Amino acid sequence: MLEALALARMGWGLTSPNPMVGAVVVRDGEVIGRGFHCRAGEPHAEVNALTDVAKHGVDARNATIYVTLEPCSTTGRTPPCTEAIRAAGISRVVIGALDPNPKHAGRGVEVLREAGIEVTVGVERAACSEINQPFFKWITTGRPFVILKMAMTLDGRIATAGGESKWITGPDARRRVQQLRRLCDAVMVGGETVRRDRPALTVREPDLWPCQPLRLIASRSMDEEELAEYFPDGNAELVRLDGAEAWGGFLEELGRREITCLLIEGGGELAAAAVAAKAVDYVEFHIAPKLLGGRDSRPVLGGDDPESMSFARQLHRVKVTHYGEDIAVSGFLEE
Repeated sequence: MLEALALARMGWGLTSPNPMVGAVVVRDGEVIGRGFHCRAGEPHAEVNALTDVAKHGVDARNATIYVTLEPCSTTGRTPPCTEAIRAAGISRVVIGALDPNPKHAGRGVEVLREAGIEVTVGVERAACSEINQPFFKWITTGRPFVILKMAMTLDGRIATAGGESKWITGPDARRRVQQLRRLCDAVMVGGETVRRDRPALTVREPDLWPCQPLRLIASRSMDEEELAEYFPDGNAELVRLDGAEAWGGFLEELGRREITCLLIEGGGELAAAAVAAKAVDYVEFHIAPKLLGGRDSRPVLGGDDPESMSFARQLHRVKVTHYGEDIAVSGFLEE
């Protein structure tokens, strides 16, 4: 299953709105086929793994297939994987996580068992679920999974009073941002950040990335003409969000457009507004071992002053990761 997970990650950022899935076929203790889901609309991981078996001139009958996510049991852009597994003569299926898609949540397991195939569920469930948090959120709620990523100094500053912010973190942390952008269908920043930093908001690693995220610019004062000056390729949209209630409709509209994952990169006022609206699912703050100081230096979260510590939001399932000399603290904002 760990090998299947490694295969699933090879589809990182390329499968949306589908999940990342990996599959490994084993017989008599030997791996005879491997596969992963490469793109939405193309064959799923199970089919690719079975195709790999056939390419090697091996028979999959009575083999075991390990798959990170429950095989689909309905016809969508591709035929059901449960049928491919049955037709191949697979005798046992080991599943990491059940598919939360209401169309076939748990149904794939039933179909396989009804065909006389042994099914085991829950091997490395947490890891198999974690890689597909955006898909799980989108398919069950109709809204994208929202990641708030911010870079800050050790004393919680994201820029000087004059707005200078390059560079707070080092190259390893910036490579991590590239990884997050590859995962997400859209990247969002505030209009002031665009005017001050002129960020490209693109995936630059690797070169010629085929799935560039949509740029969303939150601003009350920027117009379409100014937007086009900063992003002449046209892959950018203005967003007007007046108050916390507007976030709900905004996220639902993104979900209807099959945007399963949204990355918010700042600035501080936009980040605070998203947190206050309870729009953020996951936080990843990159902390540089630097002290900036200054009463007017810009804080990582702006917004209104809280009345007490009871207003603080608690992270859950917290992780601490090193990127060079920088430290990333991440976790879920809701249980």
